[in-house]
Amino acid sequence: MSTTHIDLGVTGMTCTSCSSRVERKLNKVEGVAATVNFATETASVTYDPALIDATGLIAVIEKTGYGAVPVEQEQDVDKHASLGRRLVVSALLATPVMLLSMIPALQFDYWQWVALALATPVYLWGGWPFHRAAVVNLKHGAFTMDTLISLGTTAAYLWSLVALFFGGAGEVGMKMHMSFTAHSGHGLYLETASMVIVFLLLGRWFEERAKGRSSAALKALLDLGAKDAHVLRDGIEVTIPIAQLRVGDRFIVRPGEKIATDGRVLEGHSAVDNSMLTGESVPVEVAPGDLVTGASLNSSGRLLIEATRVGEDTTLAAMGRLVTEAQAKKAPVQRTVDKISQVFVPVVIVTAIITLAVHLLMGNAVTDAFSAAVAVLIIACPCALGLATPTALLVGTGRGAQLGLLIKGPEVLEATRQVQAIIFDKTGTLTTGNMKVTSVSGPNDTLALAAAVEQGSEHPIAKAIVAATTDIPEASDFRAETGQGISATVAGQRVWVGRPNETVNAPDGSTPVAVRVNDQDYGFVVVQDTPKPEAAEAVAHIKQLGIEPWLVTGDNEGAAKDVAKQLGIDHVVAGVMPADKVARVAALQESGKKVAMVGDGINDAAALAQADLGLAMGAGTDVAIEASDITIMNNDPRSAVDAIRLSRSTLRIIHGNLFWAFAYNVVLIPVAAMGLLNPMLAGAAMALSSVFVVTNSLRLRGFKSSFR
Repeated sequence: MSTTHIDLGVTGMTCTSCSSRVERKLNKVEGVAATVNFATETASVTYDPALIDATGLIAVIEKTGYGAVPVEQEQDVDKHASLGRRLVVSALLATPVMLLSMIPALQFDYWQWVALALATPVYLWGGWPFHRAAVVNLKHGAFTMDTLISLGTTAAYLWSLVALFFGGAGEVGMKMHMSFTAHSGHGLYLETASMVIVFLLLGRWFEERAKGRSSAALKALLDLGAKDAHVLRDGIEVTIPIAQLRVGDRFIVRPGEKIATDGRVLEGHSAVDNSMLTGESVPVEVAPGDLVTGASLNSSGRLLIEATRVGEDTTLAAMGRLVTEAQAKKAPVQRTVDKISQVFVPVVIVTAIITLAVHLLMGNAVTDAFSAAVAVLIIACPCALGLATPTALLVGTGRGAQLGLLIKGPEVLEATRQVQAIIFDKTGTLTTGNMKVTSVSGPNDTLALAAAVEQGSEHPIAKAIVAATTDIPEASDFRAETGQGISATVAGQRVWVGRPNETVNAPDGSTPVAVRVNDQDYGFVVVQDTPKPEAAEAVAHIKQLGIEPWLVTGDNEGAAKDVAKQLGIDHVVAGVMPADKVARVAALQESGKKVAMVGDGINDAAALAQADLGLAMGAGTDVAIEASDITIMNNDPRSAVDAIRLSRSTLRIIHGNLFWAFAYNVVLIPVAAMGLLNPMLAGAAMALSSVFVVTNSLRLRGFKSSFR
């Protein structure tokens, strides 16, 4: 079955119960697998085009009572500003109602009718988002958080109308006062109906503000790219929109300009600032032959670059997709919250009815019984519960993108907390990867033959061999044997370059490479690599996090142990092939450990996928990045520490949010049921709980690297 993926913007959702309903409806359709995220207001849908198309998916969402459009067609509606206007007007009208109701000295003749005139537009217009959502959901037999809000405020407003027109509360000279527990001696709840709506609008306003701030990092990331490119066409420089750039186009980048797209430098030398993409503040020197990344800043010299990737294939676009997909997914803990929310609302409604009945049976005043029931409805709205996970995830992944750390999904957060051992690849991960040939043994053409075979490889050892000579003969019929070596035909002879079959006398820390011609031993080339300056610090911090570091490499034992000794790594496994790396990860897992893997090459991809947590260095291969859970866009191993710390911090925030959201409901619902909580104060408490969760999540915006 071939499947297609589409991201839809969903409008009209007001709480996580709404997103859960849309998700359930979509997943009931044959051939559809969907995840709907309330925080990002998107539906990530994979579907079988033979069974349903995008129009059909949108129709399913619309039948559920919500709107939907493909994300690329979504209009930029400023919901935050719209909510702000509704909040300000409602607050200006509701505040006098509250003061008149609470302070007898302000109550003049017929004040209650003035209060009704002020409260009515607040209830109808200010509360419209809640009433509309409640009605839409009730049409489909669903109960959501909006049901509780609308039911509570409607009950308070209608009760007040009855009291004013039929119960004597509208008579001249009527006085009332407010207590923190229940109303006394009156039947008006106009201040409850209006101020609860104000408090809830305030909570929603803060939610929208948080969404805007937390997604700002992603928006900034996607806006990093250059808007135009200076392309050479028939020797003439032409400025074109970036969307018209094609692979193979040659374009010019002057000092101070952004590089238009991923490419290879053809002419010029310069320092390129990659900090916007990688978080790495030190510019990188580039020269002809070097690869550069679109959206990075050319600091000094003029460069002529050939485009190698454009549009959706660029590194910047891939970063955007990774962050967006991560924010659209749900953490395991969020799925539990969604299940709770589905049964929570009906239970609360039943609890409110029981509260009303019990108070009446106990002989309490009807107004007090009604007040307690309304307080239960309002205090129970689990908005904070619904916001606890997605807001923290939004902020955490957004902050990670700013630091050059791409977290692929919320399940990654759970994995980082449990990691007990971390396996590092050596070359290019802990070492510079800039190897140099230190000695050659064998006939005079040994190095030239080795370079001829290795000239097409991107491996650091191969690059070192090719860079060591300019006398490179032509080769053909290349064949790679993963983990063993590579062979080619050179001047009619079959030349093989790879791992020696025997022990070679080479200095500690160096790597010997065997050369064989026509299946006969021919000579050796010895190369040497050095640890990255930051590697020892990275390993030390890994240990401080309580994680056991391992070095697992395909390099020889002498080189591996020399590097491990310099970096303070006690566990070393050398001379392994890719399958052995996977086996080493599996062995540690079987011993009961949760294992992380850090690598950068094709030979690391399988181990990255096998590990409980895979971290790929961004300077590595696309295969390694695809197999990983976290992509480190720079080449600094210390960023692995930051990635784990950020993930753990995000998870701690989520758990803290959930604790307070649950504690708030567990403590205050019984208080409200006993008649000890005024409905207006219940609305304020509910709104403040949402504000707390949002504010707590925004703390992640201040997360800082341990090293920069």
